[in-house]
Amino acid sequence: MTRLFSLFILVIFFNCNSNHHSHSHSHSHSHQKDGLHHWEIPSKDPDRIILTFNGNPSTKRAVTWRTDSSVKKAEAQIVVAGINSDFVKEASTYTANTEEFDLGLYKSNKSLIVNYHSVVFENLKPNTLYAYRVGFAENWSEWIQFKTANDTYSPTQFVYFGDAQNDILNHWSRVIRMAYQTAPNASFVIHAGDLVDSAHKDNEWAQWFKAGGFIHSQWTAIPVVGNHEFQRFDGYEGSLPRRLSIQWRPQFTLPVEDNLDSRLHETVYTVEYQDILILVLNSTGHLEKQTEYIKQKLSNTDAKWKIVTNHHSVFSPAEGRDFKYARKVWKPLFEKYGVDLVLNGHDHTYARGHVPVKSQNIDQSGSFKTLYVTSVSGPKQYKVDKEQIKNYGADGYKSDKIGEQTQFFQVISVENDKLIYSAYTTLGDLYDKAIITKDFSTGEKNISNSIK
Repeated sequence: MTRLFSLFILVIFFNCNSNHHSHSHSHSHSHQKDGLHHWEIPSKDPDRIILTFNGNPSTKRAVTWRTDSSVKKAEAQIVVAGINSDFVKEASTYTANTEEFDLGLYKSNKSLIVNYHSVVFENLKPNTLYAYRVGFAENWSEWIQFKTANDTYSPTQFVYFGDAQNDILNHWSRVIRMAYQTAPNASFVIHAGDLVDSAHKDNEWAQWFKAGGFIHSQWTAIPVVGNHEFQRFDGYEGSLPRRLSIQWRPQFTLPVEDNLDSRLHETVYTVEYQDILILVLNSTGHLEKQTEYIKQKLSNTDAKWKIVTNHHSVFSPAEGRDFKYARKVWKPLFEKYGVDLVLNGHDHTYARGHVPVKSQNIDQSGSFKTLYVTSVSGPKQYKVDKEQIKNYGADGYKSDKIGEQTQFFQVISVENDKLIYSAYTTLGDLYDKAIITKDFSTGEKNISNSIK
């Protein structure tokens, strides 16, 4: 009986001691995680995995991900994808750059230390399907596939979104997932600014990553800064200037243009994908400092197609919006250097038009210089200002198609001498379509509007 009693006392002691330690551990971290959804809380397992361009798209690709602060070392592995699991034996390992990030920098976030990790894969083979994973030790992501660009001009397809911004998880998730269903083999995706509403709020970035899920890790992203990627810190409205989202640089590994003002680094950059030049601009400020960059990039390329993307609409279709600087200074440069397509957001409506005016009716074809598109992918919607659009006629603008109170995504295909632009609704229905045919020897272009 004595032995049994002693054993009973010993069990009680260990249970109490164990419960004490468990409670203490939980308490020490509760202040960090109160009010967070489970999908916001980092762990040793990689989350928020996203691909971006950083260097030649045919030989390089960047990947960024997040873990909790306990993961001090991280790696990425990559290998040519195979028909069975044996391909993993040939994987190359990259040591990640790791930086600590404190969500408590912004008081609307819970104070929580996380680590961001990034790798730039190099010396890849062009036009090749790769598999990669990120992690360390026992904590790895799944193997994820992407294809490098061809090193010559080839057919390709990409997706473009206007503002996601509001109620992202509830309502933008439908749009990006329908876009993936519509164009699963898209080579990359342009997010034309205002990805979130409040620049520094991690809950909104968490929604953006969760809404896209694995799509972010397969579709290489071209993120564009909008005005909502800039915000003052709470409590300092009168003393501190607006600053770029504190999450922007850690979570997107983007090219740094050394010849630009440092305030524009990782918000202004260029991607050259299979003879398609994509010029990413920051329309929130320092506009004059970007003008010379535009001239330099557009005049020193022999790309067959030239695309510009920035957040604010050059020809705004919404009431009270007017980006005069772009129309006065940038538009003439776009025309001089043969920009084919300009992709904007900001105005929470839909508008497609072109300059100069050569056709009188939208169902006719005509030669032109530049096609301009404004679109919105999130639920926040404005009304179209038809009178303002009409006034743009003085700038040679011809309205081809407008829309409002509708969430959109766009699929753009490049095939030989044609650029095919298609706009879809959240339901996957085709709303608008235009085909640009280009003579590469002369630069002359013709536009055919396929949908009235």
